[in-house]
Amino acid sequence: MLVVEDDVHIRDLVMLHLQLEGLTAVAAGTGGEGLRLAKSDPFDLLILDVMLPELDGVTVCRAVRRESMNADVPILMLTARREETDKVLGLESGADDYLTKPFGIREFIARVRALLRRRPSRAAAGRAAALAGPLVVDPARRHARLNDREIELTAHEFDLLYLLASNRGIVFSREALMQKVWGDDTHITERSVDTLVKRVRRKIEDDPAEPVFVLTVWGTGYKFADAS
Repeated sequence: MLVVEDDVHIRDLVMLHLQLEGLTAVAAGTGGEGLRLAKSDPFDLLILDVMLPELDGVTVCRAVRRESMNADVPILMLTARREETDKVLGLESGADDYLTKPFGIREFIARVRALLRRRPSRAAAGRAAALAGPLVVDPARRHARLNDREIELTAHEFDLLYLLASNRGIVFSREALMQKVWGDDTHITERSVDTLVKRVRRKIEDDPAEPVFVLTVWGTGYKFADAS
């Protein structure tokens, strides 16, 4: 784990409980230090505060997604802000989940466990790759390719794209997508689904405003384009 948090008390508390869970954690106190570590060492999970010295958490998150070996690693953002717009900004920057301060340790550990479960598993090896014309989504390797170009996806982005692409033409309501992608995380809203779809479209569509892969079914939810 990489924990990027400038509040010493919160950082020490988070580090302690991660260690009690049997997890190895590395700490950073500034956004700049956290980004340097994310670019130099592989991690299974990044825990990232929003308000950081040097570089704020949103900037660090975007940089990790764009230019580091941890581009597809789950990111949990910690924020003292409660406004929905701040949470949406965190998700749009590439975070997989967010937790508002002050938070309970039990909830924190539950979020960590949920994100770690979304890392590649042996069970994925038994699932077939989803093929949609030039797009290939491979669950065994947890990667996607479009016209021979690899698409970097976060854990939730990959889960959403694979679910839709492997069920072409099937319409999923936002409620169904919330359950299948996030499981029992009750804090997720329909807005979170829309934000995740928007992020996926930006990565796979030539024109996200006129998508040809992930389509909106007005009044219901989303589907992947029908097979031709």
